[in-house]
Amino acid sequence: MQVKVDIDPDCKEPIVIIKTNQMTDEITELIEQLHITQQNIIAGFHNDTVELLDVEKVIRFYSLNKKVYAQTDTKKFIVRLRLYELEERLSHQSFVRISHSEIINLKAIQKMDLSYTGTIAVILSNQVTTYVSRRYVSKIKKVLGI
Repeated sequence: MQVKVDIDPDCKEPIVIIKTNQMTDEITELIEQLHITQQNIIAGFHNDTVELLDVEKVIRFYSLNKKVYAQTDTKKFIVRLRLYELEERLSHQSFVRISHSEIINLKAIQKMDLSYTGTIAVILSNQVTTYVSRRYVSKIKKVLGI
């Protein structure tokens, strides 16, 4: 794939033109990436305060008792977004859904145990062990190239 950048001082707004002989999965993914306006900050509630969380420092997002939590190395925050909303906002290169109730930061994976039948145990950087559900095993293997 060739990439060309044309600097034009008269251009008021960036324009992206994709020239191709056919629509491929790579082109479709590129278009999706261009449309995503990723927000790197999410509001997290802890006690009576609100903190702006840098999503790159979040180890995992998970739901428990009808609430969604963001967990960092040191704290847990309540997030007022649903997991499907977070999944849409988060970078697909950094975060992956591993179950119906959890999204993890790929950069926070310390190690993985593949010895479990039908699932994968994931040990995160804060020493929390979580499990990839059977439904998401093939997805995470594809993302990680396993």
